Amino acid sequence: MGEKEIVHDNNKIIPENILEEATIALSHYPELEDVEIEFRYKNKMKKALMQAQPKMGNLFKGKKDHSYYVFISSKFLLENKEFSIDNIPSEVLIGWLGHELGHIMDYRERSSLELAKFGVRYITSDNFIRKAERTADTYAINHGMGNYVFATKDFILNHSNLSDKYKKRKVRLYLSPEEILALVDNLEEELEEIEEEES
Repeated sequence: MGEKEIVHDNNKIIPENILEEATIALSHYPELEDVEIEFRYKNKMKKALMQAQPKMGNLFKGKKDHSYYVFISSKFLLENKEFSIDNIPSEVLIGWLGHELGHIMDYRERSSLELAKFGVRYITSDNFIRKAERTADTYAINHGMGNYVFATKDFILNHSNLSDKYKKRKVRLYLSPEEILALVDNLEEELEEIEEEES
C-alpha cells in the first residue's frame, strides 16, 4: 500500500483512506477533542494491526500536553498469513479504532512516570496486558461503541483469515463477545434508570 494523503483536522492527522471511520470513532470521545492524535501507518508491526502509544517527544510534559499516535499496519503477517486493512469492513475498523482510542483515554489519566511504567509492564506481564486491553474495551463500550467493538471481536474470531494463534491471544487477553454484550446490556439498563429518575 502506498502513501496515503494525510488530512489535518484541527489537532488530528488522519490518513485519507480511514478518515470516515476515524471521524466516527473520534465522535464517541468528546474528551479527546483537544488532544493531539496522529493516525499513522507503520511498517513491520508483527503482533498487532493497531497500536496506540504516547509520543515520546512530549512525554515529560504535563498530562494535558501529552499527544499520541495510533499506529496502523496496512498489511501484517501472522503465522505466515498476510492480512490487509483493506479487507476489514467499515464497522469493524471503527471498533478497532475505538479500542485504540480507549487506550488513549486510559493513558490520559497517567503521569509521564506512570506511562513509562505502563510500557515496561505491558512488555513483561500477560496479566497486565489483559487488564490494559480490557480497560480499553470498557472505555469504548462506555462511550457508546459496544456494537462496533462487538463487530470487531466477532470478525476477528469468526470471519477472518487471521491465524489461530492470533485468535487465541485475543480470547486470552481481551473481552469476549459475550462479555461485551453483557457490558452493553448493563450500560443500557443504567441509562434507562437515569432516564426514569429524570422523568
